[in-house]
Amino acid sequence: MNYLFQNHKEYIADVPDKLYRNMLDIIDWDSRLIIIRGPKGVGKSTLMLQHIVRDLGRNNSKVLYCSADSTYFAGHTLVETADSFVRTGGEVLMFDEIHKYENWSREIKEINDLHKKLKVVVSGSSLLQLNDGQADLSRRADFYDLPGLSFREYLWFKTGILFAPIGYEDLMTSAGDLCSDVNSKCKPYEYFRDYLKTGYYPFSFEKTSRFRERIGQVINYTVENELTRFRGIDIGNTRKILALLKIVSELVPFQFDIAKISKTTQIDRVTLMKYLRYLDEAKITRNIFTELLSVTALQKPDKILLDNTNILYALSEKEPEIGTVRETFFCNQMVSSGHSIEYGGMKTGDYRIDGRRIIEVGGPEKDFSQFDEKDISDGAIAADDIDWAVGRRIPLWCYGMLY
Repeated sequence: MNYLFQNHKEYIADVPDKLYRNMLDIIDWDSRLIIIRGPKGVGKSTLMLQHIVRDLGRNNSKVLYCSADSTYFAGHTLVETADSFVRTGGEVLMFDEIHKYENWSREIKEINDLHKKLKVVVSGSSLLQLNDGQADLSRRADFYDLPGLSFREYLWFKTGILFAPIGYEDLMTSAGDLCSDVNSKCKPYEYFRDYLKTGYYPFSFEKTSRFRERIGQVINYTVENELTRFRGIDIGNTRKILALLKIVSELVPFQFDIAKISKTTQIDRVTLMKYLRYLDEAKITRNIFTELLSVTALQKPDKILLDNTNILYALSEKEPEIGTVRETFFCNQMVSSGHSIEYGGMKTGDYRIDGRRIIEVGGPEKDFSQFDEKDISDGAIAADDIDWAVGRRIPLWCYGMLY
């Protein structure tokens, strides 16, 4: 245990304590079992450590943060660690990188059953493995999904100016007030283009010169390790999946030809559907359907985008198509803030949000001509390259202020 406590002190010594993610105030830290999921690089470890520093105290001996990929766990189990910690008065135990530990969900369940007064926080980057473990712990744990930085959070990290997150319905009715507030304190478009290219992952503030390399590492790890280990993908097909992602990065949003992609990648249609589902689950791509409630396991998506614009720019050998950039940003920020998205269809606006409101995404000249008459009164346009909201024409960057 002394080894773990020494590592804990070293982790705590380096944690930044001035800028915090919004999720820090959303998580109910009083819960007995918390599981934080998120792709590699979005800041889960930092979030846990910041909770200790801000809310529990740097020198609190009743708190222990440890990484499950530590050599310590080559000879000790999670259960043994929890037993020893509780015997010495421990109250809050955090296991990071839990996906590196075999059968973690079974042991976490046992810890939860044995130690009724112990609070346990678990975090991991393998979305596929943590999703599998959810079945064992669904009745015991509170699950939280941590996305990358919103544009609002990026502005705070970049400028030091903190804007409060705005609710989606408030945005629809009060976008003008938001625009006035933001534009009076900074120029959002001074930062928006950089955010689209490198602002989603917090590690962009570390070594920006290696940013594309870091993105590539995230993608390669997910494809070559996660998909092969937890979804049974043949290691020989990983190159085909990486080729598939390159193709997706070059698509415009309305050109998704499953037969053509199947032929180009030499992946049969049924297998391709499985791969797309796994990539969506791992937060590498985003599959968008017209009717979410009727989606089947092997149904072809009506649209497919990459999960966020940073991945899009990292994979693209040339400047990505601007329409793809805009829609990728919009969908990412809406889903990351807890809203559902459906494809609006070719005869109406681009997206249906939460099953009802239609949003059309486009440039500064985008109008309501593509809306059905019944959707105009409740719909809105997410327009790029404008600074101010006019009626239901809302600047695209405003949708990055939701979380």
